Amino acid sequence: MKKPPVVALLSSAIHMQYLADAFEQAQPGIDVRLGDDLGALEDIDVAVCWFPPHGRLAQFPNLQLVQSLAAGVDHILADPELPRQLPLCRIVDDTMAAGMKAYVSWAVVQHHRGMKAYVASSDAAEWEEQPVVSPRRHRVGIAGLGTLGLACADALSTIGYQVRGWSRSAKSDLPEGVTGFHGADQLDDFLSGCDTLVCLLPLTPQTQGFLDAALFAKLPRGAHLVNVGRGDHLVEADLLPALASGQLSAATLDAFSVEPLPKDHPFWGHPDILVTPHIATRTDRLVIAQQTLANLATIRQGERPLNQIDLERGY
Repeated sequence: MKKPPVVALLSSAIHMQYLADAFEQAQPGIDVRLGDDLGALEDIDVAVCWFPPHGRLAQFPNLQLVQSLAAGVDHILADPELPRQLPLCRIVDDTMAAGMKAYVSWAVVQHHRGMKAYVASSDAAEWEEQPVVSPRRHRVGIAGLGTLGLACADALSTIGYQVRGWSRSAKSDLPEGVTGFHGADQLDDFLSGCDTLVCLLPLTPQTQGFLDAALFAKLPRGAHLVNVGRGDHLVEADLLPALASGQLSAATLDAFSVEPLPKDHPFWGHPDILVTPHIATRTDRLVIAQQTLANLATIRQGERPLNQIDLERGY
């Protein structure tokens, strides 16, 4: 009988124990190892990662696959000692779009409709109506028109918001009612019409620090920022002054440069910042296990998995 693969679950940001049962369900008898208790490193066939400790992947002499537990792989590519010859795969999960649509729609509506004030009124047993502004008078911009960005644009347009989207290159498949912008030449025009700006860009050297003071100044005064991309899209030091000056009225943040967000971070408890712990959308753990094992089987057959990324391009 062929020996089951040995899977290492690696993260410096979250507890990976939640995946162990899923791998056992996907392949009974599989050898799953966690954290620092990895046994003989030469036994490891697969490393499933979310912000793996730098240098760790280079310590496995017989590693056959590096698997991200999400669609993004920038957290792995950031390792300067990453063995570049290894197959690196992302998770492809069509159900993630539904979760992201729900989160982004909630983030837009809860601010636009003044739900924070209603929660306070409810707590105080006060019947107090907030100004009601039609969605047609609130302009939402989506920066990043990949699968998730397009799904969110379509959902918000269906609700009734004015939606515009921006991408690096022109898109021909925009949902009905969504206005498209593309390239650096059209970025300022895009930003000028965003009462809420949603960041869903991929993280690349070009988009790192995209959300900075210069960009905030190009938004309408009092704009709302929603970051569901990556923490490094945001220049954190620029956000607080933008809120203090009123250039931004609020920020809903689900991704951070350091995760978990440190307990002494100034974003915690800020009256105009809503923090959520990177939960905008999640892939079912069994899907992660099944795709990882399918990718490994494909590699062992001498073929390239469909969701293997191009290391030269980062996607």
